[in-house]
Amino acid sequence: MAAVVPSLPGYAELCCLSNFSFLRGASHPEELVERAAGLGYEALALTDECSLAGVVRAHVQAKTSGLRLIIGSSFTLATGIAGGRGGGDDRNGAGATGNTTAQDPPPRIVLLAQTREGYGNLAELITLARTRAARKGSYMLAPADLEAPAAPYAHLRRMPDCLAILVPDHGVSADVLVRQARWLADIFPDRAWLGLALQHHSRDDLHRAHVDAAAQASGMPVVALGLVEMHLRSRKPLHDTLTAIRLGKSVRDCGYALAANAERHLRSRLRLGYLYPAAALRQALFIARRCSFNLEELRYEYPDEIVPKGSTPATYLREQTWLGAQRRYGASTPPVVVEQIEKELALIQELHYEAYFLTVYDIVQFARQQKILCQGRGSAANSAVCYCLGITEVNPAQGNSLFERFISKERNEPPDIDVDFEHQRREEVIQYIYGKYGRPRAALTAVVISYRPRSVLRDTGKALGVDPAIVDAVAKAHQWWDDRRALLEGFGNCGLDPESPVARQWAALATQLLGFPRHLSQHPGGFVIARGKLSRLVPIENAAMADRSVVQWDKDDLDAMRLLKVDVLALGMLSVIRRALELTSVRRGRPFAMQDVPQEDKATYDMISDADTVGVFQIESRAQMTMLPRLRPKTYYDLVIEVAIVRPGPIQGGMVHPYLRRRQGLEPITYPSEKVKAVLERTNGVPIFQEQVMQIAMVAAGFTGGEADELRRSMAAWRRKGGVDKFRVKLIGGLLAHGYTKDFAEAIFRQVEGFGEYGFPESHAASFALLAYVSSWLKRHEPEAFLAALLNSQPMGFYAPAQLVQDARRHGVRVLPVDVMHSDWECTLVFDEGAMIGGAVKKGAVKGIANERTENHNAAKKTATNGVPGTEGGTKGFPAIEGSMELRHAPSHAHAPRPAVRLGLNRVKGMGQAAADRISAARAVAPFHDSEDLARRADLNRHELDALAAGDALRTLAGHRRQARWAAAAGGSARGLLRDAAIVEDAMPELLAPEEGQTIVDDYRALGLTLNRHPLALLRAALHARRFETAQVLHTYPDRRLARACGLVTVRQRPGTAKGTIFVTIEDETGAVNAVIRPELIENQRKELLGASLLGIYGVWQNVNQVRHLIASRLVDLTPLLGALNTRSRDFH
Repeated sequence: MAAVVPSLPGYAELCCLSNFSFLRGASHPEELVERAAGLGYEALALTDECSLAGVVRAHVQAKTSGLRLIIGSSFTLATGIAGGRGGGDDRNGAGATGNTTAQDPPPRIVLLAQTREGYGNLAELITLARTRAARKGSYMLAPADLEAPAAPYAHLRRMPDCLAILVPDHGVSADVLVRQARWLADIFPDRAWLGLALQHHSRDDLHRAHVDAAAQASGMPVVALGLVEMHLRSRKPLHDTLTAIRLGKSVRDCGYALAANAERHLRSRLRLGYLYPAAALRQALFIARRCSFNLEELRYEYPDEIVPKGSTPATYLREQTWLGAQRRYGASTPPVVVEQIEKELALIQELHYEAYFLTVYDIVQFARQQKILCQGRGSAANSAVCYCLGITEVNPAQGNSLFERFISKERNEPPDIDVDFEHQRREEVIQYIYGKYGRPRAALTAVVISYRPRSVLRDTGKALGVDPAIVDAVAKAHQWWDDRRALLEGFGNCGLDPESPVARQWAALATQLLGFPRHLSQHPGGFVIARGKLSRLVPIENAAMADRSVVQWDKDDLDAMRLLKVDVLALGMLSVIRRALELTSVRRGRPFAMQDVPQEDKATYDMISDADTVGVFQIESRAQMTMLPRLRPKTYYDLVIEVAIVRPGPIQGGMVHPYLRRRQGLEPITYPSEKVKAVLERTNGVPIFQEQVMQIAMVAAGFTGGEADELRRSMAAWRRKGGVDKFRVKLIGGLLAHGYTKDFAEAIFRQVEGFGEYGFPESHAASFALLAYVSSWLKRHEPEAFLAALLNSQPMGFYAPAQLVQDARRHGVRVLPVDVMHSDWECTLVFDEGAMIGGAVKKGAVKGIANERTENHNAAKKTATNGVPGTEGGTKGFPAIEGSMELRHAPSHAHAPRPAVRLGLNRVKGMGQAAADRISAARAVAPFHDSEDLARRADLNRHELDALAAGDALRTLAGHRRQARWAAAAGGSARGLLRDAAIVEDAMPELLAPEEGQTIVDDYRALGLTLNRHPLALLRAALHARRFETAQVLHTYPDRRLARACGLVTVRQRPGTAKGTIFVTIEDETGAVNAVIRPELIENQRKELLGASLLGIYGVWQNVNQVRHLIASRLVDLTPLLGALNTRSRDFH
């Protein structure tokens, strides 16, 4: 007799973990949704552990797949039901155990949101559990939190509008299960179920019997559960690997902690029909149909307390905008701006965004009141309203703003206003927001920290039990651009057979795990602020930083759910500019602000055109320095183009070379129509900015403003999803219909595709160009203030302090050493007449430069050929930088007395500001006599005193570094009863001064820089013997001459637009050399390229239009010549 095959039952999976249950789930939310839809499930509940972090991704996929998504979460309580209520340990969402006994295990429950009210309760419960926990990433939920939670969560008692499922442990006793079931049934009357999970476990039959008994005792129905943690059974090896990583063991040592089989995947309905009772499957559908909530029901309301009584958001925004217009333009606002303002206000009111603009306005107002420099950027700079409110600084009357780039009705997405604040004072702004709105209503956006190549190789290698030395070597050697072939080659280079099973498995698992979420972190500054409780929209948890909290959604999730955020970002250059302007104000004896910086200064543009831009904003990178001599900016708008053109969009779109040829008069400028000319005339007929791409689509292809912005925003998705043809037809068809040629239409489409990579809006480039110009002007005309501000604003920027100081000294800036007799915490300016000004902008009587003791060692008397050489003796005064390039751009007052920069105690490794402030305060009373007097009066401990000695800051008190460290070893402030006791010691021995090479090594170790000679000056004889020329000499070479260079590696870059080429910058005592390393050389000399600190480069010199490169043909690692000197480079940022 043939077996009866049951019909396919309907089913809804109600317990499913994604990889947002970190190190537990082995599939992305999208994969789970897509697979469930493919299997014909009626619904899927995503129930990550104490988390809703993955639900938006699942929701977006569910809309595409046509599957109904149920929002839920699972929890393992901190105590058992018979144990204490409300105690227990934090849970990390990855299987941590609570404070329980073997007889009373903590229950695991799943909660599902039925309605919008239930969703809000669930989000608040997660917030309660997460914010209570002491450790980031953990949670703590006690039985009492469901029975009778304390205020302010009392309304969560019994979790209204939520359904509950008890998930039994296969190993739990029948009595405990009955007790847990009765407890849950009492809290959730008629809303609780008992889960049955059958997974081919050896205890399945006993488990079913226990579940049936508990169901009968409690009166709860039984529902089928899959306990899903992966979408396909083929993910089982990855699931095991995640378990091993979570437990900190190798897979082979995990034992019974590993899942017994691969049944925790989404199984077919046919298989489920064989395994589960029909009633249990029907209950799953019954529960799913009771859960009607959809994330689309979420409605965001922006805070309204920023609107004064008697006003509406619309009237108040209009009032403040026109007041701002009067401040910006005086009595007569330009008609074009008036028209733009009215257009914007009408659209803002129609889309109900007034409160959003006013909230950003309020934050900016606070910053300005506190004298915190800030500036809006991005697409917001297209807005005349933002300009009038003081949020942005790009004048719409002088540019070509396109408001649709910022807000459009068709896009139906919230605007995004990015505001940069000084990076060292942004925390004041963040705490202002928390203080104004309260933590229940304001939190930072999350960032999902995902596995990257090196971390994934380390974790999977350890899980597989690979030798730790091999794991470390492979991870260090691997680069982000390496493919699978390169990875296998790396295995071989590190001693592992690439054909071995473990190597193959390691590569496969690393590839699968790459991109998996690892944990949540905080966004650099994206704030979400709500009118009511934000925790009823999205759960909130503690951030790693004190006094910070984050929502569980990232910026893409917020955009998908149309939740507005304010980006309170940090920008180091704003700190630099504010500090430099303050120092300049004191130096000039009058207030000097950004608006006082002269516009269109020729000397500044000459410096920029010569690529003399180390330390300035945006145009300091190798790519920008290469472009500057070719474009040669002469006006602010040229600088706007410069900022925008060195981006993947224009480069990929093939726009750079045509623009340069037309600018240089080597190619005629033509336009296919007057409409196109109006759009492209300012950029020589070539689209450079995103707005121009949109405007062409509008004026030449018939797109509306919203359609044009949709075109721009869809670019990145085209390449991923293969939908190019749809947009190609629309754009090219529109151009042809408006009378343009096919060649022109195809060219425009290629340029639009290029912008899909990454391009700047003109408004954003204009905002950045303003900062680039101001910082360049400061470098050109106030170089001492600029250097002091740069050093006081570290860490930031493209260059290390050592490089900044070297560059400044080449420009004639005098830099004085750290000295406890003269230095404050921050770097200061010192004048010959004896006045000093510093980061706090204060004046004080100090010695003039002429009387300062600045002993240092002279050039080496002998040169070693296999290490940094030594020296004997020393003389006063710092030597000039040997062989430095001609001073092309001296300060504008080069012949007038200029201040010097005194290095601050902030440069000394191991020193804190509190100790530095005590030193300054004690010194103000009377000079120090010796290091013992310093330690006693400034209350310095031995560690602080040794740090000062190591930084050579005690030279005027205790002599050279060795002598000072000997004295410091016996010094330090005494504590307690013996503090004022007399100390009797033998006379201190006279120690030999260290050689110059050792001094330089110690300088870098303690200060990160040296004011002695550049390290390569000491090696010059050895390098000349190898026929390496200095940067100064190479810069005189003609094009195509064979050349050799050697220097400290300062930068390695691999732009995505460079087709695998790596650009390296090396520095010697006379300047820098930019080298180009082609892919074939990279493959052949990878070790030398990536591992050398001192790199010798053989190749051909390229010198075209003042753009100079060394095209490398051979590399030599000369790092051993540096001896103990350690330097760091900025690699692949």
